[in-house]
Amino acid sequence: MPFLYTWDEFMKLGDDVPNEQLDAVIDSLRANECCSLIYTSGTTGNPKGVMLSHDNITWTARTTSVILNPNRGEEILISYLPLSHVAAQMMDIWVCMSSAGTVYFAEPDALKGSLINTLKEVHPTGFLGVPRVWEKMHEGMKAVGAKVSPLKKRISDWAKSIGLQYNYSVMKGENVVPWGFMLSNNLVFKRVRANLGLDRCRVCCTGAAPITKETLKYFLSLNIPVRELYGMSESSGPHTLSLTEYRIGSCGKVMPGCKTKLVDPDEDGNGEICFWGRHVFMGYLNMPDKTEESLDEEGWLRSGDLGKHDEDDFLYITGRIKELIITAGGENIPPVPIEDAVKNEVPIISSAMLIGDKLKFLSVLLTLKCVMDDNGEPTDDLSPEVLAFCRQHGVKATKVSEIIANKEAAVYKLIQEGLERVNAQSASNAQKIQKWVILERDFSVTGGELGQHRQAFLSCSMTENKVGSIHV
Repeated sequence: MPFLYTWDEFMKLGDDVPNEQLDAVIDSLRANECCSLIYTSGTTGNPKGVMLSHDNITWTARTTSVILNPNRGEEILISYLPLSHVAAQMMDIWVCMSSAGTVYFAEPDALKGSLINTLKEVHPTGFLGVPRVWEKMHEGMKAVGAKVSPLKKRISDWAKSIGLQYNYSVMKGENVVPWGFMLSNNLVFKRVRANLGLDRCRVCCTGAAPITKETLKYFLSLNIPVRELYGMSESSGPHTLSLTEYRIGSCGKVMPGCKTKLVDPDEDGNGEICFWGRHVFMGYLNMPDKTEESLDEEGWLRSGDLGKHDEDDFLYITGRIKELIITAGGENIPPVPIEDAVKNEVPIISSAMLIGDKLKFLSVLLTLKCVMDDNGEPTDDLSPEVLAFCRQHGVKATKVSEIIANKEAAVYKLIQEGLERVNAQSASNAQKIQKWVILERDFSVTGGELGQHRQAFLSCSMTENKVGSIHV
């Protein structure tokens, strides 16, 4: 196979390069010079070339590898994201190089379903899964679990309640092992980890986009804590991590050697998140004006994200500054927490988009979970999870269009009741959803609702037949 080398063959490629030439290259390098260019997604204009220096990369890689693998054990990772993405570059190349690890490359269709097969083949020691990977695993496992016998379901539900109890105890720092945990571990947890290929995984992480609390709680109940990370291309990847300490819904605490500050916080403590540290980029290539907008004179990086800290200094992302909805009444409303709450309360919802800028009240556009085609594009076919709900409530529809055309009472009632629960938690009347509608098609790149960068995380379509017989 062309371009495939054994290690000895690879080392021989340098035999004809004189040491003087190698030394000259090494001597020409400077820690504060650009080493890598990563282009942003361009969701707020043309893509910008993020210049990461040698020091940015080596410091971040070393710090991250020590945090993720403090005992310097064997590191085995899977590369499945495009290497143009900062998470892939940092984890698959630089962190792995820093820890002398091994990288396995997934198949080209990893995000269309084959990633689960690679996980089961490789059994990585660490795994960074973008939210859609975890969510699709969750959906597939629930679909399989819905078909098991009542006895197996009762055993599974009991084990998951024990797993959730134990992990909530760990989060509080109590580490109380409840009665039945060892039995649950042997009957369910170990088997699930093995079937997912995560039996050797020391750390399971997620980042790059928001993940639902429902999915986090589901894996927590299976004794698979999925820890959230937060950062940007401009911060060489990670800025906050959830590892030895974690909270559901939080992206963790700031990395050692770095600082976070919240600018112009409101009465609830929500302010713009700013970063400082050796991981902060040099600037944007040939864009001094954009660099000046993002970096102040003291080296603080403006993220554009809104967030707040809890009493234990865990960071929570609450929205984007440019996404703020300003109603006709003048109230500023961050849409992300409300959209997330809708998806948490109504599990059959795939996407929720709040609208209400310059309007008298809030409305929300909803899409139902559906099957993705081989290109990761939404189809009209309902997902197994939605189909299961329909069968339980006597709804014969199998397509999104049928749900909408018939205005299926059970589905519409479920959504209405979920929105009422969301409204009951609203901080003010202005933040309550007054109207909603189900769209005929889920969001996608071709439909114009998503950018290419976002779609990389939404195109994974692991259906239940690709997850294996995991009865949970």
